[in-house]
This record gives sequence, structure tokens and C-alpha cells, in this order.
Amino acid sequence: MSFRSRELLNKIVRKMGPDTLTPQGKETLKTCLPNSKVVMGRAKRGIYAGRHIQFGNKVSEDGGNKSRRTWKPNVQEKRLFSYIHDRHVRVKVTTHALRCIDKAGGIDEYLLKTPYHKMDTELGLMWKAKVEKMYEALSMTEVGFFSLEEEAKLVEGFKELKVARKEARREARRNTIESSGKQKSINVGTPDLKQATQVARS
Repeated sequence: MSFRSRELLNKIVRKMGPDTLTPQGKETLKTCLPNSKVVMGRAKRGIYAGRHIQFGNKVSEDGGNKSRRTWKPNVQEKRLFSYIHDRHVRVKVTTHALRCIDKAGGIDEYLLKTPYHKMDTELGLMWKAKVEKMYEALSMTEVGFFSLEEEAKLVEGFKELKVARKEARREARRNTIESSGKQKSINVGTPDLKQATQVARS
């Protein structure tokens, strides 16, 4: 195991906590870590889906002179919704990774479907292990089902609640209309100030 892979494994274990990973899970993670591939520094802080700096030549139009240049990946900072965490997660992703996430059906599905050896960044490996653990805990929880009679009662109760809300809204509307009608009648019944003064003078 190379120095970089060992450092990467130690960092992931430190961030997740020593109790979270089982020895078997640690062994599988160790085999899946990239052994010799060098990953650029900023790719460790996001999900890049295998996109890295590309190198090539810039060729001049006149003489065909070549000079070395680089192409950096198109990195965006996005808020992605994670269903298992039930919140938005802000993460740096490449546009290629965004297309992969859309195709998988979400950030959680992408992390679950992508194998460990293709997740060559610290953040991706850590999130994948964490999401797998959370889904495993979720699968162990017991789910209770209602009987048909109880379900029918619940449906009836919701219908009654809907009708009661409608009636309350109608009653509130009637009260506001009646109160505004009374105010108009009061305003119509009181004589104008000018008319009152004229009657008093005459």
C-alpha cells in the first residue's frame, strides 16, 4: 500500500470515527483505495467523477510553435439535496459529476452505485461509507403497517377534517361579509356633516 493510500485511509477513519468502520469494512476500503494515482489537491475537497487537470500543447497559428498548457475541469459549487440526511448539502462538483448524479437519480444513489475504486477523492470515499452505513441502519428499523379497518378509519378521519376546515373557512367568510355590511349601513344611516349644519342654521 502506497503512502498516499495509507494517509487517505487514516484520514477517512479519523473523520468517520474509529468505531463506525468494522475491520471487514476497513479491509474492503483498503483494497478499493487508489494505489498509485495522483489526485490534484482541490479534487480531494469535492466530487469530481474522475475529471482532473489535462495537459497538452498550445500551437501558434503562424509558425506552429508549441508551448505547454493545461485544461482545468469545470468545477461548480452546488447545493444538492440528500434524502438520507434530509437536507441540502453544499459541495464542489464538476459538470460531468452533475450529469452522473442526475443519471443516478440523486447524490445518495450516485454514491451508493459508484464503486470505491472510482471514488478517488477523500470527500467521495467518506460520504460513500457514511451513506452506506446510514442506509444499513435504516434497513434494520422495523416498519409497522395498519390493518384495513384502521386505514379506512384514518381515511374517514381525514375526510371529516377536510370538511370541518371548509366549513370553518365559509363561516369566517360569512362573518367578515356581515361585519362589512353592517359598517356600510351605519355609514349610510348617518347624515353628512354639511347637511347637518345647514339643517341647524335653517
